[in-house]
This record gives sequence, structure tokens and C-alpha cells, in this order.
Amino acid sequence: MITYLLIPLFLFVIFLIYSLSIYNRLKSLRNAGDATLSQVRVAMKKRLDMIEQLVETVKSYAKFEQDTFEKITSMRASVGKAGTSELGKIDGLSRGVLGNIIAVAENYPELKTSGTVTPLMNAIKDIEDEIARHRYTYNNIIQEYNTMLDTIPSKYVGRSVGMWKKEYLDFWEEELKRPVVSWVG
Repeated sequence: MITYLLIPLFLFVIFLIYSLSIYNRLKSLRNAGDATLSQVRVAMKKRLDMIEQLVETVKSYAKFEQDTFEKITSMRASVGKAGTSELGKIDGLSRGVLGNIIAVAENYPELKTSGTVTPLMNAIKDIEDEIARHRYTYNNIIQEYNTMLDTIPSKYVGRSVGMWKKEYLDFWEEELKRPVVSWVG
């Protein structure tokens, strides 16, 4: 008689432990995704700061429109609270601003050899690589998280505690567009 009671209790304990391990894995993936998304935001803020420094340097060679600074300031303010789709838009806008700066640098050869511009442009390239690495890491984490939320039994564990799929950081559409180059010469 005791055996008949212990078997269901044992099965329930096994089920509970398994469910808790799934829950912990989902929580771990979600937190890792959030941390990586935060790293993307920090890198994008660094890129915007460097673009602003580059604009300051280039400004003496060409008159940029005032909205370039307004765009950078607006983008910097938006990065901290932006979701994945908003980060994609900010990425595209900042690439456009950077394209304008590069065009100015190409039209003023003495600017390209400046002791300030070249290191800043190299630093921005490094930040671009950093953003790409963080985006890759984030998307891998979110892929595993979303897959767990699509498969049984983790799907039921996740849904029972209010976990839903997350968006990927997908900048591909923005990356494929050539930057719009405009300058005042």
C-alpha cells in the first residue's frame, strides 16, 4: 500500500525538479539576453559619442546641418530605452550620419590624414565590430530561449510563468541600404 503512495509522490518530485530546471534555464537565457542587449546599447552609445567627436573635428572643414547634432543627441537619448526594433532604426540612422561624415572626409583629403580623424574613424570601426559581436551573441541566446519556448515541455513551463518569445536584433535591412550622403561644400 505504501508503495502505491510513494510511486506517485516520487514521480511528482521528479516532475517538479525537472520543471524547476527548465524554469531556471529559461530565466538564465532571458537574463543573458537582457545583459547582451544592454551591451549593444552601450556600444551604440559609444559609437554615437565617437561620431559626435568626429563631427566636431570635421565641422571646421565643412558646414554640417544643425540637425546632425540634433539627430545624434536624439539617438543617444533613445538608445537607453529602445527595444530591439527601435535599436535597428537607431542603427540605420547612425550609419547614415556616419556615411555623411565619411563623404566629407573623402572630399577633404587633408582631413583624412588629420591626427584626430583617422584614430576616431578606426575607433568607430572597432565599435561597429563590437556591436556586431554583441548582436550575434544576443541572437544566439534568444534563439535558444525562443526554441525552448517552442518545444515541449519547456513551452508549458515558460508559458505558465509568463515567459514569451523575444525579438531578434535584426539590422539586416538597414545594413543593406547605402548611406544617404549629403554635405554642404
